[in-house]
Order: sequence, then C-alpha cells, then structure tokens
Amino acid sequence: MITFLTGSQDGIDMSTLSGVEREIVEKKRRSPENYVYESPAALAFELNMRRRIVEAAVALDASGVTFVPFETTRGNRNFWSRTREGGLRLNDGVLPSDGINDIFRNGRLYAFECATAAVIVLYKGVLDALGEEVFNSYFKNLLLYDWQYDSDLQLTAVNNREEAYPGDVQYFKNPDHDPNKPEWQGENVIVLGRGMYFGHGIGITTAEGIISALNRERVPGSRTSAYLLDETFHPDFEYLRRLSAGRSLPSAAVRYTGYAVIARIGSHNYRIS
Repeated sequence: MITFLTGSQDGIDMSTLSGVEREIVEKKRRSPENYVYESPAALAFELNMRRRIVEAAVALDASGVTFVPFETTRGNRNFWSRTREGGLRLNDGVLPSDGINDIFRNGRLYAFECATAAVIVLYKGVLDALGEEVFNSYFKNLLLYDWQYDSDLQLTAVNNREEAYPGDVQYFKNPDHDPNKPEWQGENVIVLGRGMYFGHGIGITTAEGIISALNRERVPGSRTSAYLLDETFHPDFEYLRRLSAGRSLPSAAVRYTGYAVIARIGSHNYRIS
C-alpha cells in the first residue's frame, strides 16, 4: 500500500502517468508492504526517476555498446581513459554529464561488462531526472568499474524479489558457470516492467530468457540452473530528491565524497551505508 505523510491520500493522477509509472503505482498499492512518502510529490519524483532508469536501459541496449570482460574494456578516449584494472575514468576537463551521454551517443566505441553497464544505466537515469547542473555538481571524477560508484548514488537493498519494481537492479546467479568464462558467473539486470529485464550482453528479455542464456555458459553436463536472487537494489530516491533541492544533505565534514564498493550484487559481497 501507499501512504503519504502530507497531502491527499488520493494525490496520484493515474491519467498523467506513463505505462511504467502506472505499473509501479498499481503494484505498490497491492503490496502487503507499506510504502510511506512525505508527499505525493515525493512519489512523483521516484516514479519519474524509475521511468528514466528504464528508458536508459532500453537506450543502452540500442546504443551499440559491446559486452566484454574487464580485460578488454574500452571507451571513447576523448571522454574516458582506461584503467589498468579495466575501468573507465573520466578525463580531466570533461563534464560528467557529457561523459555519460557520450556512451549512449557513441556506443560502438565502448565495451564493458554487465556490472559496469548497470551503474552506467543508473547514472543516466539520475542525470536525466536531476538535470545536468545538479548531476555535474555531485557526480564528479567518475570511475566506471564493476560496482564502484559515486557515494551520492546511495544504493539501497531490499531482500525480497517480490518487491522489485521497474528501475531496480537484480542479479541472476549462475552457480555452475564455465570456470574459463568468469564473466558468465551471473547477470546484473535492470527491471523494465511487465516481466522484462535488460542484461548487458544478453539484451532485453524475460527471466526465462536470462536464465536460458546463462545456462548455455555452464560447465558441460551441469544440471544446476541459473536463478534469480532475492536481493533488489535501487537508488535512495528520497536522498536524491533532497539533493536535487539542495536540502537535508550531510555536512561536508562528515559526508563521504570519494569512491568505494558500497554494494556488490549477486555472488559479490555488499554493504549498504
């Protein structure tokens, strides 16, 4: 169910929502969980950002980017420099918004694996929802590598796959993957809605399609199928809403401004702060 602390409890005009946004509202209204929002405006912000993340996933799938392991990561050298580990670091003097947008405009110049792709999709969704000025103010010195990301992304974990919504990140684990192909140990996916997912290297398909693709990369003779984990991740939408308004942010003295592996999906360890 959905509850507002302020404003009308009927403050959602369903006629103005996109299909993805309507699906989210209808599912949350049916959910046994109680989703509490400060106001209808707070819910509207989340719906918009979730829609933007879904749109970013679809756009990345159509961009021409290539799936490769870390060893062969590449990017547009006008915007990004490859690190020794296989990450992409934003070049000095390049605006973060320009660096992210170039991936979608010149996708054929880029190649990376699925965790990096998921973070890129989240960045693009946040960029499109917050606008370039806010994004460039907070998401500086970007490094695209595995599940390392800017602390302002503020990922939140929910250990219940039944409460996954469009715009969330989930993980399909492949426990019997071919040891010679560690890149197929699992697939980070973006939930698109209506039973569809985007997984970089696999594309847009159903859960069955993701599992089938992973199962083709198992140890020969294995009967242990890939499967969807319970963990579901998404940005802290209320934090980003307040960030976009320039209010209720931690002080500069205590707020972490560097990079760390805050969450690692699936077979990786993760920590949410």
